[in-house]
Amino acid sequence: MMKRQLRNLNLAIVGNCTVSALIDADATIVWCCVPRFDSDPVFHALLDSRDETAHEGAFTVELYGHAHSEQRYDEGTAVLRTRLYDAQGEGIEIVDFAPRFSDHGRMFRPAQLVRRVRPLGAAPRIRLRLRPRYDWGAEKPALTRGSNHLRYVMSDLVMRVTTNAPLTYVVAETMFTLRDPVSFFLGPDETLEGGHEETARRFEEETCRFWRQWTRSLAVPLEWQDAVIRSAITLKLCQYEDTGAIVAAMTTSVPEAANTERNWDYRYCWLRDAFFVVRALNGLSEVGTMEVYLRWLHNVAQNAAGGHIQPMFGIGLEKDLPERIVSHLPGYRGMGPVRVGNQACEHQQHDVYGNVVLGASQSFHDLRLFRRGDLLDFTVLEGVGERAWSLHDRPDAGMWELRTRARVHTSSALMCWAACDRLAKIARTLGVPSRESHWANRAREIRRRIVEESWCSRRGAFVESFGGENLDASVLLMAEVGFIDARDERFMSTVAALERHLCEGAFMRRYEEADDFGVPESAFTVCSFWRIDALARCGRITEARDHFEAILARRNPVGLLSEDVCLRTGELWGNFPQTYSMVGIINGAVRLSRPWDDLV
Repeated sequence: MMKRQLRNLNLAIVGNCTVSALIDADATIVWCCVPRFDSDPVFHALLDSRDETAHEGAFTVELYGHAHSEQRYDEGTAVLRTRLYDAQGEGIEIVDFAPRFSDHGRMFRPAQLVRRVRPLGAAPRIRLRLRPRYDWGAEKPALTRGSNHLRYVMSDLVMRVTTNAPLTYVVAETMFTLRDPVSFFLGPDETLEGGHEETARRFEEETCRFWRQWTRSLAVPLEWQDAVIRSAITLKLCQYEDTGAIVAAMTTSVPEAANTERNWDYRYCWLRDAFFVVRALNGLSEVGTMEVYLRWLHNVAQNAAGGHIQPMFGIGLEKDLPERIVSHLPGYRGMGPVRVGNQACEHQQHDVYGNVVLGASQSFHDLRLFRRGDLLDFTVLEGVGERAWSLHDRPDAGMWELRTRARVHTSSALMCWAACDRLAKIARTLGVPSRESHWANRAREIRRRIVEESWCSRRGAFVESFGGENLDASVLLMAEVGFIDARDERFMSTVAALERHLCEGAFMRRYEEADDFGVPESAFTVCSFWRIDALARCGRITEARDHFEAILARRNPVGLLSEDVCLRTGELWGNFPQTYSMVGIINGAVRLSRPWDDLV
C-alpha cells in the first residue's frame, strides 16, 4: 500500500450550510463536526497525529495497490469527486457531498453526508475504515447493527450510517471486491426512504442542479472565473443557515506557523469577518447570504440594547465561549495545543461597532431585498453608533486580538468612523436630515483625530495606534472603507512603507512589532489581498495583477486557501478554509479583471 503522507491542508470541503466535512486528497474524511460547525467533531483525524495510519476519527476508503489519486469538484458545485488508481490505472471513484436542494417549496439541507463509491474498470479490492469518535477522540461509540444500517451511539449523539455495502465487511474492516456501486448516508438516526442507489443518485443530481443554478446567478468578473466561483461556494458553505451566522473557518487549532502555539478555534462568527464575507458576495450580486445573515445580526444589535457588543459569538448567538485545551490530542502534525472555545469573546474590540453598522447598511439602500431596513432598525443601529462614538479613542485589543496589550488602535478608530459615516448615509436615505447632520459631524471629528494622531511623520505612514510608530497592515482598510482617497500622498506613502517592512514578494505580514508569541513568521493572506487592493486603487495595476496571480498559485489543488502562508516554503498554515482569504480572491478578481466589454 502507498505510504500516507503527513497531514496537510490539501483538503476539500463539502457541505450544505447545515453540516460540512473536510476530505483529503485520498478521499479520507478527516474533519466533521455534528450537529453544528462548532460542535464536537465526529471525525477529528486532522488534529490527531499519534499514528497517521491508525485511521482513528476518520472515514477511509482504501484501494488495494493504491498508487495515485485525482480530485476535483464538479464544475460550479460543492460535489467532490476523487479517483484512486492502482499501478495498472484501474481503481475506484468516490463522490462526496451534503444534500442541498429545494424540496416541496423549502430548502432540504439535512445534517447528512453522502458518500458514493463505484468501481472503475475491473473489479477493484477495497477496505472501508469507518471510525467516528466523540469527545474530541476520547470516546469510542457503541455500535449497533440493523438490516441495512449501523448506529454509532455516543454520549450526546447518535449517528446512523445507512449503506448497501456489506455490513460485515464494514464492521470488520475486511478487504473485499467491489463489483457494484455502494453508497453511504451518514447523519441523523432516521430511516432512509427509498433505495440506496436510487436515493443517492437523486440527491447527487438535485444537489448539483442547485449549485449550478446558484453559481449561474453570480455576476462574476471576466477573468479568474473559476477562482471566484470556487471562493463564492466556499463562503456560502461557511454560513450556518439555521441562524445566519458565518464562521471564520471550519477548523480549530491548525497553527499559523509551525511550532508556534498560535492555535485558535475559528468555528465561530466574528462580526468583522462576516461583514467582509457578505460584502464580497454582494459584489457578485448574491444577496441571499446577506439576507440570512442580517437576521442574525439584527438579534446581536437588539440584544445589546445600545451596550457592549463582543467581537464574536457562537453560531447560535452564544456569548460565553470559554477557552480550554484538549490535552489528550497532540494536534495538527503534533503541533498542539488543541483549543476549544475562544477567549476573544471577552475582548474589547471597538471595531466591532463599525462592522455591525457596515454589515447592516446595505439593507437600507438595496431595493432587491425582501425586507429593507426601516426607521426602527435605524434606531437600533444608532445605539451601536453611540458606542462607536464613545469608544473611538479608547484603548482596546484591536482587530488582531492582542491578549496582553491595549492601545487606541487605528483600525478600531477607523471602523468607529465608518459606523458614524454610514449612519449619516442611512439617515439621508430615510429622509431624516437632523440625524444625518448629527452623524456626519461625529464622523468628521473622528476622521480629524485619526489623521492627526495616527500619522507618524518619522515613518511616513499611518501607524497601528494613536501616537505610535509601528506599522500594521490593517491601515490599508482606510481606502477600502472610503476614509481616504487612495491617491492621497499620505496613503501612497503608507503603502510604500508597509511594502518595505512587511512584504516579501507578493506576501505580507500583519505587523512588525512582536506580539504575545513573538514576531509573526508567516504571511497573513488577507493582508496580502489588502495590499493588492491598495495597489490597484493607487494605479499600480500591473504590480497588483502580478501579486494576485502569485497568491492564487498558493491555493491548494482544489482552489482553497487557509489563513496563512509560510514565507519560506509557500506552504499553507492556519485554520481552513479561511473565509477572509477566500474573500480576498473575490475582491481581487472583481477589482483587477478586464471588463466584459473587452469581448464585444
